[in-house]
Amino acid sequence: MSDLYVLPGSRGAFRVYAGIVLCFLVVPALIVVPVSLSSGSIIAFPLPGLSGHWYAEALGSTAWRQALANSLIIGSGATALATLLGVSGAFGIDRLSPRSGAMVAIVTLLPFLIPVVLIALGGYLAFALLGLNNSYLGVVILHAVMGLPFVVISVGASLRGFDRNLWRAASGLGAPPSVAFRRIVLPLILPGVLTGAVFAFAISFDEVVVASFVTSPTQRTLPLYMFAGIKENTGPIVTAVATLLLLLAGCFLVSVEILQRRSARLRSKE
Repeated sequence: MSDLYVLPGSRGAFRVYAGIVLCFLVVPALIVVPVSLSSGSIIAFPLPGLSGHWYAEALGSTAWRQALANSLIIGSGATALATLLGVSGAFGIDRLSPRSGAMVAIVTLLPFLIPVVLIALGGYLAFALLGLNNSYLGVVILHAVMGLPFVVISVGASLRGFDRNLWRAASGLGAPPSVAFRRIVLPLILPGVLTGAVFAFAISFDEVVVASFVTSPTQRTLPLYMFAGIKENTGPIVTAVATLLLLLAGCFLVSVEILQRRSARLRSKE
C-alpha cells in the first residue's frame, strides 16, 4: 500500500498494538523460565533458591531422552512427507485454472478448519482398521496432514513470484522436466519450501492430541510426556523442558525470518 493511503501515525499505532499483543501472548509463557531454575522440589512462588538441577535431571533422564527421540523421529518423518506432498500440491494448484485451483486449495487447507480432536479420532478409527495404531507410521501420516497446509501456502507464495519464462527457456534448451525443476525452479523456491518444512516440523513437534490417540506408551512424544508429567506433578523438571522448547521455538522463528528475507532477495533479483 502506498504511503498516500496510510493515515498519519497509523504505523506507530500499529507497532504499539502489535507489541501489546505480543506481550499478551508471550509473557505468560515466559513464567516457566524462572520456575525452571528453582531449587525446590515443587512448582511454587516465591522460589526457595536458584539451581540448574532440573536441567541436568531432564537431560540425564532416559525417559525424557526417549521422548525427545520419538518427537524427532515423528517430526522428521512428518516433515518429509508433508514437504513432498505440499510441493507437489502447490505445483498442481499453480497449474490449474483460478477457479479449480481455489477449490483444491480450500480442500488442502481443511486441516486448518477441522478441530484437532476430530482429526485424531478419525485417524484412530481408520488406522484401527489398517493396523496402524500404536505405530510411528500412523502418527507421521496424521502429523503430515496437519503440516501440509503450511507447505502448500509457503510454496504457493514462492511460485507466485516465480518467472515461468525460466522454465520455458530450460525446456526449450532440451532439459527434461525433472532437470529443469532441480536446476532452475527448486533453487528459486527453496526458501519457501524450507519455510513450509520448518512450520510442518514445529506443528508435529508440539502436537499432543493426535499423539495421545495413535501412539503406544513407548512412543510418547516430548509434549505428550510433559502433559503426563504435569498430571503426575513431577515438579519443576517439566518447566525445565518447557524452557528448552521455548528456545527451540525461538530458533524456528529466527529460521523462518532468515528464509523469508532470502526469498525476498531472490524475488528482487528476478
